[in-house]
Amino acid sequence: MPYIPPSKREKYDSLIEELSYMLKDEKSYESDGILNYIISKLIHLNYSLTYFSQNRAIGVLECIKQEQYRRVTAPYEDQKIKENGDI
Repeated sequence: MPYIPPSKREKYDSLIEELSYMLKDEKSYESDGILNYIISKLIHLNYSLTYFSQNRAIGVLECIKQEQYRRVTAPYEDQKIKENGDI
């Protein structure tokens, strides 16, 4: 997760929560595409079309992916190994 001060988060949290509620109202098979659109649109609006900016955008997306795996997915997998045994 991005470790930004709580004061910075406050200004965005209500908008993020509203988007999240809107996504939950969508059909499950459509929500991934909509989430992809939202993230893609945010990237498009915040990074110019230069190599430097696009390299930064890809870096942000890669860090998001890695942090999701490290903080959420890997602990979930570890718990399931404890519950069900390893391969």
